[in-house]
Amino acid sequence: MKLTVWGARGSVPAPGPQTTRYGGNTPCVAITLADGALVVLDAGTGIRNLGLTLASEPQRIHILLTHLHLDHIQGLMFFAPLFNPDSEIVIWGPEAPGVSLQDRIARYISAPLSPVEIRELPCAMSFNSAPPSEWEIGPATIRAESIAHRGPTLGFRISEAGSTLCYIPDHEPALGAPLDPSQPEWISGYGLARGASLLIHDCQYADEEYEEHLGWGHSKLSDAVAFAACSEAERVLLFHHDPLHSDDFLDSLSDLAAARWVQYGGAPDRIALARETQEIALAGQLLGGA
Repeated sequence: MKLTVWGARGSVPAPGPQTTRYGGNTPCVAITLADGALVVLDAGTGIRNLGLTLASEPQRIHILLTHLHLDHIQGLMFFAPLFNPDSEIVIWGPEAPGVSLQDRIARYISAPLSPVEIRELPCAMSFNSAPPSEWEIGPATIRAESIAHRGPTLGFRISEAGSTLCYIPDHEPALGAPLDPSQPEWISGYGLARGASLLIHDCQYADEEYEEHLGWGHSKLSDAVAFAACSEAERVLLFHHDPLHSDDFLDSLSDLAAARWVQYGGAPDRIALARETQEIALAGQLLGGA
């Protein structure tokens, strides 16, 4: 399993000279499975650049949406394979009472927000609520669970050939209370993240910023690292950077995260902040500057 980070910013895109190293695009991570199948985690603005790298030949792509907040779907309308009549796009997402996943996404891909209606897209497109049990995509096993964030929100666990990726980009497991490592089964997302080869996890706020954002659905740095340590993840990629955080600020957060990780007994080279265009091989080492 190999993956590329196409967007690691949260809430709203943050382009500009102060965000060139970590990137300004909102969440999108592309996974290439052993058989060449492409699985895309979230469809923030980063998915546009992913689409530009794909050849024009027919594609079959699975897009797994954690939730439908705008920063996680706003790139979907600019994903080139949607306009290829030979492409097949399968979208998975959280279930919501009384309205289908397709209808909820159509609220965005429709007037007055879009010049194109979702029914007019030429690709073959299908929509599935993520099932409560595991399912297969090619050689990978996928599991989804609800996690603590505003609105119906999923985390994903993807396993292939002995390696496991856990993706929880928007998450507030502590909700202002200390995380209790003695009872981890009660912590939101623990079952998904436990023993993951790589955990990609929300770390939007510095500790001193968190009190003003309590209940917004995101983690402060100390909670993100504590959650990773509690779940015994082998490696950690901190994600969903606040749009106000510059590259220099994120460098300082990265140093703090490494220091806290060491306090939990982890190696400092096993935790990093996600960077746009970063490539990762789960069976090997973190690549691309991590």
